[in-house]
Amino acid sequence: MTTRRTPKLDKTQVVDTALRLLDDVGLDGLTLRAIAKELNVQAPALYWHFKNKQELLDEMATEMYRRMTAADPLPSGASWRERLLTANRGLRAALLSHRDGAKVFSGSRFTGTLHAVEMERTLRLFTDAGFTLEQAVRATTTAHMYTLGFVTEEQGVQPLPGERREGYDIDERARRMADFPLSAAAGAEIFEDYEQHFEDGLALVIAGIETRYGMA
Repeated sequence: MTTRRTPKLDKTQVVDTALRLLDDVGLDGLTLRAIAKELNVQAPALYWHFKNKQELLDEMATEMYRRMTAADPLPSGASWRERLLTANRGLRAALLSHRDGAKVFSGSRFTGTLHAVEMERTLRLFTDAGFTLEQAVRATTTAHMYTLGFVTEEQGVQPLPGERREGYDIDERARRMADFPLSAAAGAEIFEDYEQHFEDGLALVIAGIETRYGMA
């Protein structure tokens, strides 16, 4: 009689599988049971590494951040404006690389201290440029929250590049809102050309920081 042995798992395998499965089923469908099935193990095997789904999401967000910084490291010697542009463009790209990527990131807590390396560099750059620490934190977190919120809404319409949720047809919307001509015309601005929309919004955030803190 042979005893069935559970394959040895590590956190990396679980997180990699969870991120791949996320693209297929989305955040609502991503359960520990579904991940265990994908790994061909029993669900209790995952509890050695993660007590609950939120712990897994924390590790998934951390891995997304790790991949983001490895793929597009922030350049040294950049100005605070360039750093905000590079960091938030990279964040948007990382979030868009997975279905519901922004939802995974939102509210998750990074594990370890990897993120502190870039955070320290960024805050040092801002304070060296003349910001107080409080101003540096406000500026960077405001830009970060703008990007996170923007992509959350973007993925609500386009879950993955090339996909579009039903109900977001611009022409149909315009016909339905014909009695409100400005609102009808605004649909093309709100629900199309997200790349340009994001860049314009980020420029507004940076201009606001310049004006608010006298950094023009």
